Amino acid sequence: MWTVDDALQKLVATITPLGVSQVPLSEALGLTLGADVISHSDSPPFDKSLMDGYAVRAADVTAVGTSLKVIETVTAGRVPSMRVGPGEATQIMTGAPLPEGADVVIKVEETRRDGDRVVVQCGPPTIGANLIRRGTSVRSGACVLSRGLTLNGARIGALAELGCAHVTARRRPKVSILATGDELVPIESAPGPGQIRNSNVAMLAAQVTAAGAEAMSLGIARDNRDDLLSKIREGLQSDLLVLSGGVSAGTLDLVPATLAEAGVEQVFHKVEMKPGKPLWFGQFCGVDRSASVSSASHSAYVFGLPGNPVSSMVCCEIFVRTAIRRLMGVDPPTPSPIFAKLEHAYSTRADRPTYHPACLTWTKEGLSVRLVPWHGSSDLCGTVSANGMVFLSGEARQFQVGDCLPSYAW
Repeated sequence: MWTVDDALQKLVATITPLGVSQVPLSEALGLTLGADVISHSDSPPFDKSLMDGYAVRAADVTAVGTSLKVIETVTAGRVPSMRVGPGEATQIMTGAPLPEGADVVIKVEETRRDGDRVVVQCGPPTIGANLIRRGTSVRSGACVLSRGLTLNGARIGALAELGCAHVTARRRPKVSILATGDELVPIESAPGPGQIRNSNVAMLAAQVTAAGAEAMSLGIARDNRDDLLSKIREGLQSDLLVLSGGVSAGTLDLVPATLAEAGVEQVFHKVEMKPGKPLWFGQFCGVDRSASVSSASHSAYVFGLPGNPVSSMVCCEIFVRTAIRRLMGVDPPTPSPIFAKLEHAYSTRADRPTYHPACLTWTKEGLSVRLVPWHGSSDLCGTVSANGMVFLSGEARQFQVGDCLPSYAW
């Protein structure tokens, strides 16, 4: 059986990041840059005021009460037409270009207007106060954003400022999601005897979308080879195919054999973790052994997740999210724990490492964690008050209040 760390390392080594393409900036949130972004202009592009006030020469303001002649008013979007000379001032608005001759901006709150003159009501200013010089933020030719960075709001704003309507980035992975089992019915249907609603596809689609990928539901595959194989073939057209159910050792656990028939090669099966032990991962290289005509035009990666909902959820958070990050070129792709102090005593007799649903809370003392009441891998409703999970090592142990536990936020 694979350890979680070994399985994650094998996963990362197996997956090749997606190629890069030109993506509209409006669609780039969460994507990873595929090339350095070089500025072709200075930012700001001119000396400008950071305040509403008056642009003056610092040498003219020698004491409180200095009176200066106002020669013009410059608003944002307009260009000064006059140079500020001795004893003069230009009324200026935030963001407007600084007129020649001026080397400081006096805030309007520190002045009093008297007709065509302004009286400065503060002491001698510091040269450069309340203004920003051309190129202070970025010089033309400088690298603004490096390849591999994930684009957030601030970085997208910086790209917009530089005039980048498109950006070179790794595209968003396409993930097909398929639930398996005769017991499943669509969520809008009323379950009959022995049936349950297909909650896993909706849950996994939400998790995949939150991880930055594009999710597509393939619905439900019944527990027969033909239906399962048909839907697997459809899912292999995506970058990732995520199946839920059918990967254990039961009579109708058909997923591993059917995946092999479709040309998916197993990379690993079964991981020492709870919940999620039956996890299956494989790679498709474009050769469908069950098809009459083989094609090598596409490759994909495949996860077989356990059918119990919390098992699927935990495996998705740890492994599918890592795969998505790897495809998108995020470094590092593997999950990084955050350490939180336990709010209450807790004892465990787990026979393998466990990811227990938990509630993480920031306090003035730092991050704290509380394990939520939970009845195992089928208890999805028991997780609704959780916003993450804690990792509990696989030996019997008594945890005390204040113990620091590795945790993961959802």
